Amino acid sequence: MRIEASDLRDIQLFKYYRLVRKWACKTYSLTDADLELLIFFDCLDKFTRNDYKDGVYLSNWDKDRWERLRKEGWIVVWRERNRTTQKYTIYHTSVKAKLLITRIYKMLLGKEDIPTSNKSVFWKNKTYTDKVFNHAIDLMINDKNR
Repeated sequence: MRIEASDLRDIQLFKYYRLVRKWACKTYSLTDADLELLIFFDCLDKFTRNDYKDGVYLSNWDKDRWERLRKEGWIVVWRERNRTTQKYTIYHTSVKAKLLITRIYKMLLGKEDIPTSNKSVFWKNKTYTDKVFNHAIDLMINDKNR
């Protein structure tokens, strides 16, 4: 079965995308570009450094992004190069990244809510933006069509 644009509209997949993305980025200390790059890599399953170079054309340039994502455990080595038969090191997204992306999909599909406990990154209401996001999260949770 092929998914059509009307199917995505009917399930309102992207209705709360911005809110879920902001929650994920603030909770896990990622930038929007980092998160979108991880989603791109997760779709590729296995990738090389050259795929990374292709993927960064979709976002703003950050020369430290590759190493930061590796050091923080978002990207891990799947197979090392050995200089004879394997010319490239092959990477994949870590279990941590896969769990985050799956959780984002569940939130977008309405199967899971954004946490609203006191451990939530927006809970402290320090800034006006936090208050706005808390209100938007409440609207999202109470949306009967979601």
